[in-house]
Amino acid sequence: MLDLKPTKKLGQNFVVDANTCRKIVKLADVSKSDVALEIGPGLGSLTLALLEASKAVIAIEIDKRLANQLPATVAKHGFAAENLQVINQDALQVSNLPTLNPLPTVLVANLPYNVSVPVLLNLLEHFPSIKCGVVMVQSEVAERLVAKANNKEYGSPTVKSNWWADLTWAGPVSRSVFWPVPNVDSALVRFDRHPPLGSEELRIKTFKVIDHAFAKRRKMMRSAISELFGGSAPAEQALISAGIDPTIRGEALTVQQFSQIAQQIS
Repeated sequence: MLDLKPTKKLGQNFVVDANTCRKIVKLADVSKSDVALEIGPGLGSLTLALLEASKAVIAIEIDKRLANQLPATVAKHGFAAENLQVINQDALQVSNLPTLNPLPTVLVANLPYNVSVPVLLNLLEHFPSIKCGVVMVQSEVAERLVAKANNKEYGSPTVKSNWWADLTWAGPVSRSVFWPVPNVDSALVRFDRHPPLGSEELRIKTFKVIDHAFAKRRKMMRSAISELFGGSAPAEQALISAGIDPTIRGEALTVQQFSQIAQQIS
């Protein structure tokens, strides 16, 4: 084990159980034709399982100590150096990544819990080559990501993710597989990409509607999105034009319905 102290700032809790890592890789349906993208490889346990199953692994690690050590860990276990690309960078800055070649086809990651949703949304936005994947997140976040409309867990992360993908619950993860042992429960979420619901311009408008709706989630939609349309009356008219009941709350709407509302923004 490396002589390092995991940092709370980076949300570091490393998965150190090989069987758990293989289970995650299997849930993601990783095959020898896949290029796997891993976020936060840490000590490399999941990286090794991915190298066993895939053609190549691209690992993005913000911690320079860990990024520098990973190739040596991989070599020690007999994997070819050319099958691993390590990038020492913040996964939140994915739009600034060097051009990846080959492009990743699957995402498998133990996401840093303090930034898991922004990282996932960034990756879905910037890597259309990623067709599916499994991410490990805090249990409460997993419940939000897979929630359906009219559920108290349903919110902005769910709806925004659904612009690009369908998300499903893939099971709990024991605290005992981590080092250090976290004080929160973890779970796996699988996603399967579908075509985006519209243009980038429409996505930006749709996400604005989503943000307003869930910032005031107890309000009726005509009130929650009034700022976007210059008042409650024009907002009500826009909702009617979109085929949406103006008195409904945002937590009852699907991403497709949010998109219909966004199309009314001039």
